[in-house]
Amino acid sequence: MSANTIDLNKSMTQFDQHDSVWMFAYGSLIFKVDFPFLARRPAFISGWERRFWQGSHDHRGTVDAPGRVATLIPKQGARCAGMAFLITPAVFAQLDYREKNGYLRLSTEMTFDNGEHATGLVYIATEENSAFLGPASEEEIARQIATARGASGRNADYLLGLAEALRGLGEEDSHVFTIERHLLTHR
Repeated sequence: MSANTIDLNKSMTQFDQHDSVWMFAYGSLIFKVDFPFLARRPAFISGWERRFWQGSHDHRGTVDAPGRVATLIPKQGARCAGMAFLITPAVFAQLDYREKNGYLRLSTEMTFDNGEHATGLVYIATEENSAFLGPASEEEIARQIATARGASGRNADYLLGLAEALRGLGEEDSHVFTIERHLLTHR
């Protein structure tokens, strides 16, 4: 599958006729909120874990020197914390463009901090997209992040922004925080 997923995401019409829909954010969408939203609430999704396994050729790296950004990997029993944003379908085009480097708009069940549930959407870069880099040790990921830079800035700023946002939510993510520790040690 091509890394450019804009057209594939346009074909996902499940929520197009809704007045609003919840979108689950687990990476830069938590802390770089450059899209309009109606409400936001802490939330989590089950059966997924956050991993820096997706290559970034457009925002946090280049084709020749890709950065690494977060995606979700299925894992039984896992819980991934993040932020849910209530958006209108008019925002899909902006988000599809922002998340075009391998991310697909998928339906998900999310749980809010008060225990309520909602069906909404999430952008996930699966291993079928050509920008997917796959697993590596947290130390290797940190080394790659330390040197990568793209149109949206330094890859390190993405990692550090996500770590700070997760701490602000009171959430622990050993994968993110271990990469952060390696990055800060090797600066």
